[in-house]
Amino acid sequence: MIQPFNVHGVYEVVAGYTGGNEKNPDYEKVSSGKTGHLEAIQIKYNPKEITYEKLLELFWKQIDPTDSEGQFADRGRQYKTAIFYHDKTQKKIANNSKKELKKKFGKIATMIKKSSEFYSAEEYHQDYYKKNPISYKTYRNLSGRDEYREKVWDLGKNKR
Repeated sequence: MIQPFNVHGVYEVVAGYTGGNEKNPDYEKVSSGKTGHLEAIQIKYNPKEITYEKLLELFWKQIDPTDSEGQFADRGRQYKTAIFYHDKTQKKIANNSKKELKKKFGKIATMIKKSSEFYSAEEYHQDYYKKNPISYKTYRNLSGRDEYREKVWDLGKNKR
């Protein structure tokens, strides 16, 4: 499991797949783009320590919300961005958050969808950045993500 940037109040992050219609998908099937699933993370947090609004703010600053074809070096339907809400309150907060972002970017490609069954990814995907630091660092450096974050959010490689 990923412990993202040591965010206070977030106690677990699990890599996985959601949003599709195939039961028990695996990486090979999802990466084919045919299952309808998106690669996603499931965040478990303490709402007394971090708000849903703050989690959304962190999310937006990790992605390119205008990219409708994937994210950075990862292309295809399975890499599109989405916020999966669990209740009406989260839906409202997510929609308001997206609306605010539209003021900065215009069109936002990130979808807001009702949560569906979440399937944990294979163990080798969990904490990938820790288990494969050289591969992850190379991928991250070549993906264009850090340059985008620096340009758009003033968030460079060493900033969260």
